[in-house]
Amino acid sequence: MICGIDEAGKGSVLGPMVIGGISGANLSDFEERGFADSKKLSSKRRESLYEEIKGEYQTSVLVLSAEDIDLKRDGMSMNDIVARGHASVIRKLSADIAYVDACDVNEVRYGIKISDLLENKVKVYSRHKADDTYPVVAAASIVAKVERDRIIEELSDIYGKIGSGYPSDSVTVSYLEEYIRANKEAPDIARKSWKTISNIIARTRQKSLFEF
Repeated sequence: MICGIDEAGKGSVLGPMVIGGISGANLSDFEERGFADSKKLSSKRRESLYEEIKGEYQTSVLVLSAEDIDLKRDGMSMNDIVARGHASVIRKLSADIAYVDACDVNEVRYGIKISDLLENKVKVYSRHKADDTYPVVAAASIVAKVERDRIIEELSDIYGKIGSGYPSDSVTVSYLEEYIRANKEAPDIARKSWKTISNIIARTRQKSLFEF
């Protein structure tokens, strides 16, 4: 058995990181299925492929909330958190070979890190942009992206217009600025260990002093 692993929301300042995994008999099971890096697909196409994937393959998903990530960052780097998450999903899929999207600048080092976290002997292929190279990883990226998008939509129903959750999203930044200005702290769905949050808090305090 082989599996592909990818994550969505690693760099987000709001909401969870979702790690998706999918397994099959061999790589050819995933070829010529239209699986591609989830970021290159329309939302409608992702949803369609997601339903196909869920109906035909074994999948596994790990959701790490903003609070989970903040707690873990007290003792480890974000790359370590992702690696542990990748290893956790590989275990659930009981695969002999794993293809993963490397989140370390050193692909080999990242693959070894995951292998060391696994009790069983699993051959790990770690590559940058693995979702462009291996259709099985592309399929995993679709699972992770759709699952995260659905969570973000649920959070938007509760918290209002929060955007995609990424620091590059002006809607997200505006939401954070308004929330922090009104409540003097970041919302529960924010990764408070992120530099984005501390920068917004500092800017908000500075503006308040000038207004005073």
